[in-house]
Amino acid sequence: MAPAAAEPDPGEPSLPVASVARRLGVAPATLRTWDRRYGLGPSRHVGGRHRRYGPADIGRLELMQQALLRGTSTAEAARYALERMPKAAEAAPATSLRIDTPDGHLLLPAEAGEPGQSRLARRLSTAALALDSRAVQRTLADVIEGAGVLSAWSGVIQPVLAALGDRWRGGGASAGAEVEYLLADAVLAALIRATPVLDEPRNHRPVLLASVPEERDGLALYALAAELACRGVGTQLFATPLPAEVLAVAVRRGAPAAVVLWARRAGVADARLFSRVARGRQRSRLFACGPGWDAAALPSKVELLADLSAAVDRVEYVLLGPRD
Repeated sequence: MAPAAAEPDPGEPSLPVASVARRLGVAPATLRTWDRRYGLGPSRHVGGRHRRYGPADIGRLELMQQALLRGTSTAEAARYALERMPKAAEAAPATSLRIDTPDGHLLLPAEAGEPGQSRLARRLSTAALALDSRAVQRTLADVIEGAGVLSAWSGVIQPVLAALGDRWRGGGASAGAEVEYLLADAVLAALIRATPVLDEPRNHRPVLLASVPEERDGLALYALAAELACRGVGTQLFATPLPAEVLAVAVRRGAPAAVVLWARRAGVADARLFSRVARGRQRSRLFACGPGWDAAALPSKVELLADLSAAVDRVEYVLLGPRD
């Protein structure tokens, strides 16, 4: 029989997420995403609220990084780390978080955010449902300034957008659609404001970011461009979907160092698109990003990035090497 996974020893040293992120050279948002998606999070709680990483938790993350550097996908690397260092069984998390406002309620995933972000999600939901544009803009500015672009996106903005969409689609053809549109426009403006204009990018050739032709939701690409710019990485952004032939011309003329194609909805992404954009003498690293891609259908030269945090870390590493 395989030995049972040991519970964390309370006498062992432990670290908060920010310290572990610095040690591993990744963003704190990436660690939170690995925790939510793959269970590679901290095992220890302090005061019933703050979670800290113990030596075994950090060891699993180091195993995951080793697997990623060998070219495995994020999901495969996570499975490898958990197989090598199993975690003790933990209580199952709650499935949803209900946010009540004077104008209705929303159901967000329970994992949608760190402690304190549920309060910001409630503020954002309340302002959006009341069609209070100024309050929406102020809240978006506060959450982005306080948490950073990616953490704000994954912990507050995207869950609220998704919940608003589910709410009005469940209530009829136009019940509440104006709320989602108002918030989406405000998010777009906030992400553009959060994107620094780089006089001298760290990369000599840009990273081309584009939605696949049938993808209608390109907001995530603005968050990706903003976070890359915050790290000094220059991009060419085409969030509005381009026809395949136009996208191929953009790649040929722009000569990007990397191409990241975004697909959120299942069934809209055609892996053959990479063959079209890869033609010509210029060679670019190719990445598929988002939940809309079928990993089994991707060509071997295309690397799948599960989410925005993985995309930022991987693109930065491929172009510029490890962070100092």
